[in-house]
Amino acid sequence: MGAGWVAGVTRARAMLSRCLGPSGAQDVAAAATLDDALRYLGATAYRHDLGSEAGLADAQRAVSATLLWHLRVLAGWQPRAGAAAIRLLASGFEIANVDDHARALSGAEHSPPARRPYRLGALATAWPRLSLTGSPAELRAVLAGSVWGDPGADSPAAVAIGIRIAAAQRTAAAVPQAMRWAAGRLAPLVGREVFLADRALTPPTARRAALVLGWEAVGAASFDDFLRHLPATARWAVDGIDAPADLWRAETRWWTRLRQDGLELLRGSGLDSSPVVGAVAVLSADAWQVRAALELAARGGGSLEAFDVLA
Repeated sequence: MGAGWVAGVTRARAMLSRCLGPSGAQDVAAAATLDDALRYLGATAYRHDLGSEAGLADAQRAVSATLLWHLRVLAGWQPRAGAAAIRLLASGFEIANVDDHARALSGAEHSPPARRPYRLGALATAWPRLSLTGSPAELRAVLAGSVWGDPGADSPAAVAIGIRIAAAQRTAAAVPQAMRWAAGRLAPLVGREVFLADRALTPPTARRAALVLGWEAVGAASFDDFLRHLPATARWAVDGIDAPADLWRAETRWWTRLRQDGLELLRGSGLDSSPVVGAVAVLSADAWQVRAALELAARGGGSLEAFDVLA
């Protein structure tokens, strides 16, 4: 098995040169204007698709698109198992495409303008078929016939939560190194949906969530019961959070853990999927950090010290 991973692991370690790192992200955050921040990024690996006069939202999306490109390159160097792991870890890009498509199909008023879908290449799971659907019902039917599974309803909200829970469940099952990340992502997601948005999970979505969090947590009648019944693999992400309105705090904690665990995986010397998974984690956390830095620059500059990922 090891020999087949030589090129993949070597490329994974080399890809880390694309990261801006904590100090570089702080330089972006400290820029007095968004234009200054964009000029800085124009000399980095994040210059791909980055317009010099982009607004904040477009600049942040360009950073995400650059991450996707890096993951596509990395996947191209992997044996089949490595490429499959990266496809799962990069599923957020397909989810974003599906979100936009579901909103457009719903015809909801005040929907944001349509965005060009992320170009997924070999990291696509079912997007080519999903993109051709012409109604919410058809979108649900194609999802149900794919690895995403039936979201249980065809509203944009049901699709959004359904595919996110499906992604976490599939990742937890197929990528052992990412099991705690998936569970930690799922805990605040379910908590916000059920106890903040006051939307019950559809039966098929609840079943998938229960495979990771357990039925006692998924079926809890109160937020306190939900927290009490979470498994240790998920509880770390929401530890110390007492109210659903505070679940936003779990995001920074999650990205902190992602980066730290990714660096730890990269310290190993084995020729297997661990360094590859670690590289994806570090690259992803770096892009998140840069997006946060751009937002601070757009506000006139500031410090990223509040984000634990700078540790």
